[in-house]
Amino acid sequence: TELVFFAPTWNGIYKATSGREEDLEQWVSLCVSSRIAIMTHQFPALTPEQKKALSGIAQRIVAPGKGILAADESVGTMGSRLQRIKVENTEENRRAFREILFSSDASINQSIGGVIFFHETLYQKDSSGKPFPDVIKDKGIVVGIKLDKGTAPLAGTNGETTIQGLDGLAERCAQYKKDGADFGKWRAVLKITDTTPSTLAIQENANTLARYASICQQHGLVPIVEPEILPDGDHDLQRCQYVTEKVLAAVYKALNDHHVYLEGTLLKPNMVTAGHSCPKKYTPQEVAMATVTALHRTVPAAVPGICFLSGGQSEEEASLNLSAINQCPLPKPWKLTFSYGRALQASALAAWSGKPENKKATQEAFCKRAQINGLASKGQYIVSGKSDAAAKQSLFTASYTY
Repeated sequence: TELVFFAPTWNGIYKATSGREEDLEQWVSLCVSSRIAIMTHQFPALTPEQKKALSGIAQRIVAPGKGILAADESVGTMGSRLQRIKVENTEENRRAFREILFSSDASINQSIGGVIFFHETLYQKDSSGKPFPDVIKDKGIVVGIKLDKGTAPLAGTNGETTIQGLDGLAERCAQYKKDGADFGKWRAVLKITDTTPSTLAIQENANTLARYASICQQHGLVPIVEPEILPDGDHDLQRCQYVTEKVLAAVYKALNDHHVYLEGTLLKPNMVTAGHSCPKKYTPQEVAMATVTALHRTVPAAVPGICFLSGGQSEEEASLNLSAINQCPLPKPWKLTFSYGRALQASALAAWSGKPENKKATQEAFCKRAQINGLASKGQYIVSGKSDAAAKQSLFTASYTY
């Protein structure tokens, strides 16, 4: 019996015949190796001009001493914040509070390099009729937009999820770019238990983050990649570090597979902390060493900045840990800064309480936290012992959704 073998090569399909079955293994090996060579051929995903623009945006956001205000809370999440200060969750109240933050003194741009908007907020205006994106841009701050559509369950797992929002993402990115946004954010959520995160959850969320990042870059938006490991649970610091390393390693493998230009991205990870219910308490220095070790092992130096989420820490705790991270003696080739929502707004919300006459006090509280975190991003924040009660209050919410 004559056997016919086909092998893909750089110049086309090679055909050969043989009467010996022993040749099968050799030809299969040739086919596999040739196919791998073809798969790794480089087809440029971005032009040099696109890369330069993306890199420039990322560098502006994480310029020395600057971080991100995450003002992209959904209607429901903002409602729970307002409920705590006994303010009704209306569009006008949401707009009014954000106007107070956005209209802070222009010097806020010394501490804030970017602001993440929710869809509703991107199209709102201040009291004079000026669109919020223009208010932010006039201060020299970069405008960003939340792009994910929330979680969806992964069947066959212990309550794990993936993230929705890839359908129509290209069109949304193109529109948001026209409407003033220059970066995007996509939050994936993983949790630590005895059985999680599973390999499926890690791989699915990593690939979804990578696909989102690729689509963002094609439309001129710098993607913030956010693989959040929730602080729920009683796990210790070492367990969180182990899981963080596994998750980040998978994320950067996926980003590489999807040809994402790392110099035009930012990472928004959790700090490595023990679970909220862990009986053992760790110092900022221990948190810093575990966090920077995990990052050093997994995040390429090409990434310009790592903007930590606060993860339910109090405002003061988030600032102290960030400062300790920047003081850590390990190599730190990236900017290590903040992308805080609750940890930048808790004191401001408490000062506002829904009353227009509290505008000045609200802005002062916000600017104070922004300045503190700007110092922390340079490793220069030292606790004064004069923090108010709001700054020290835990902001933890179980199974937190944004």
